[in-house]
Amino acid sequence: MTGTPQTDRPPVPDPPGPESLADLLGGRRGAVDATLPPLAFGVGWLLGGESLWGGVLAALLTGTAVAGWRLRRGDRPRSVLIGLLAVCVAALIALRTGRATDFFLLQVLANVSSALVWVVSIVVRWPLLGVVVGVALGQRTRWRRDPALLRAYGRGSWAWAASYALRVAVFVPLYLGGQVVALVVARVALSWPLVATVLAVSWFVVRRSLPAGHPGLRHPVLPSDPDTPRP
Repeated sequence: MTGTPQTDRPPVPDPPGPESLADLLGGRRGAVDATLPPLAFGVGWLLGGESLWGGVLAALLTGTAVAGWRLRRGDRPRSVLIGLLAVCVAALIALRTGRATDFFLLQVLANVSSALVWVVSIVVRWPLLGVVVGVALGQRTRWRRDPALLRAYGRGSWAWAASYALRVAVFVPLYLGGQVVALVVARVALSWPLVATVLAVSWFVVRRSLPAGHPGLRHPVLPSDPDTPRP
C-alpha cells in the first residue's frame, strides 16, 4: 500500500448539502410577525366602530408584544426595534391625517421604493439577492467575481422585484379607494404567503441558473483563485 504525498495545505471541506434561501435568510418568520400589527389595527378599527384610536392602540399593543417576544427568542435588537418603529410611524401618520387608510401609507411607499431598488440593482449588476445572501454567508462581494453566481442572483432577484410590484398594484387602488378592511386582507395575503412563494421561486431560479458542477452558493468560483473548492 503506497502512501500519499503530504502537503501543508489543509484539505478543502466538501460543500454542504443544498440549502434553501429560507434556511439562509429566514424571511418567512419575520413576514409572519409583520402581519400581526396591521391585522390588529383592522380588528381594533372594526370593533371600535371604525375608531381610528381603537385601531392604533391595538396595533401598538400588538407590535410591542411581538417585539418583546422576538427579543426573548434571541432576535437582533436592531431589527426588532426597526419593526416596532415602523408600526409607531404608521400609527402617527394615521393619527396626524385622521384617516385609517394612512396607517398603510408607509407600507405602500416602502413597496414602491423596494420595487425600484430591486430593479435598479439588477440593471447595474449588483442584484440585491446576491448582496443579502453574500452578507448572510460572510462572503462580502466575492460572489460578484463568479459570473455564474452573478447571473443566477440577477435572475433570482426578478422574483423579488415582481413581488413588490404586485403589492404596489394591489395596495395603491385599495389605498386610493379608502378600503381599510381590504387593505388589511391584502396586507396579510401578500405578506408571509407571498414571501414563502418568492423564497421558493427565487431559490429554484438560482439553482437552475447555476451550471452543472458548480459548488453552490457557499463557494464562488473565482477565475483568479486556483484553490476555489469544486465538487
